[in-house]
Amino acid sequence: MEHTGLNLTLKVWKQKNAATKGAFESYDVKNISTDMSFLEMFDVLNEQLISTGKEPIAFDHDCREGICGMCSMVINGRPHGPWNGTTTCQLHMRAFKNGDTITVEPWRAGSFPVVRDLVVDRSAFDRIIQAGGYVSINTGNPVDANALPIDKKLADKAFAAAACIGCGACVAACKNSSAMLFVSAKVSQLALLPQGQPERSSRVLSMVDQMDKEGFGNCTNTGACEAECPKEISLENIARLNREYMSAALASEE
Repeated sequence: MEHTGLNLTLKVWKQKNAATKGAFESYDVKNISTDMSFLEMFDVLNEQLISTGKEPIAFDHDCREGICGMCSMVINGRPHGPWNGTTTCQLHMRAFKNGDTITVEPWRAGSFPVVRDLVVDRSAFDRIIQAGGYVSINTGNPVDANALPIDKKLADKAFAAAACIGCGACVAACKNSSAMLFVSAKVSQLALLPQGQPERSSRVLSMVDQMDKEGFGNCTNTGACEAECPKEISLENIARLNREYMSAALASEE
């Protein structure tokens, strides 16, 4: 029996830039293989649009391996789509059924202005990192990995926090567009390691201050960020961020 692919209707957000009003446009895609990734399906659609003289849909992508965090799409109301712990580029078309209508839109957050269509400007995250998400002291020449003893539990927690790829799904999922999960992951990964101790207090104060300047909202404590995070970053990091911030703020007043 000959296998036939999926026939789908896509409702895609089209917007020229942040200053222009956008709207959904509908597209029909046919014979889509269930082995395709979601982005490969968009490649097929764009090739069809270009071949007929129409404007392709702008979307962000780079590694397509779930590492870079650029594939920011809200699919049927969920950042990165229906699969838990998965980026858009790792989502495959077998997650959908023949005849489905799929709604695709960009991250919705004032701090992530639309560049075009499904592409948003996430440079606010870069500025938060620049404010303190680094180690600036001279650590000298590279040493053996086991030369600096680190407690296994702390190392595991730091590694889990460092898994954050900065995609912004946490912001898109939050009703207040909070960036607390992202910032807490970046603060945690350095606060838990010896290399991050010299700048521990100034780091958290500077990064939280920059987060507020960028216009991100307050944490809602609903857990939507953790639920939609493709790397399943734990809410435990937000609790740690709050403790780090309180300690640093009190110390700065002494």
